[in-house]
Amino acid sequence: MLFMLVRKLHLYRDNQSNELWQSEGDVLQVAGSTALVIGMGDIGTEFAKRMKAMGSYVIGVRRSNTKKSEYADEIHLIDDLDELIKRADIISLSVPETEDTKQILSKERIGLLKENAIIINVGRGTAIDTEALCDALYENKIWGAGLDVTDPEPLPEGHRLWKAKNLVLTPHVSGGYSLKSTYNRILDICINNYKAFVNGEEMKNVVDFKRGY
Repeated sequence: MLFMLVRKLHLYRDNQSNELWQSEGDVLQVAGSTALVIGMGDIGTEFAKRMKAMGSYVIGVRRSNTKKSEYADEIHLIDDLDELIKRADIISLSVPETEDTKQILSKERIGLLKENAIIINVGRGTAIDTEALCDALYENKIWGAGLDVTDPEPLPEGHRLWKAKNLVLTPHVSGGYSLKSTYNRILDICINNYKAFVNGEEMKNVVDFKRGY
């Protein structure tokens, strides 16, 4: 999604479908950008790893624990988000749905973004104020967004998001088993946890019901 947005490949795909040969103007690059990774769990860390390898300055945001990460130049807590978001060229969200994460990217925070900012959300749609995002996209207040999740979800016919030209949208395909290796990883975790449970050993990825994930 990010590569599509920085190079406007989604627009060129539309042009191809319409047999239209024309330039869509300036593009961006990942190298030299500042990436704000909100949620440094498994998905966020993997994204940060790749962004770092491609020359991006990576700022990680966690709910707790500011221990240095191998793939982030800085680690902060959510409390610092209002200031951090002003620095970001790329904002990645991969957070679970809890009371603390609902509309973590609020109307006010969307208003703080740079004009060339790109939002990527692969966690939960409720992490973003959808109407405020629509306004920012339609008014070209940000460069664009890539969403694999929406609020509401499924996205209903007639919703404003469908017609936003600077948006790449997919129907929560990262949450299913489109990638066979994801299925295999989950299956391995379940099998190993079952063995650990039977043998009275410590299990991995145990849900904390107070946190909600």
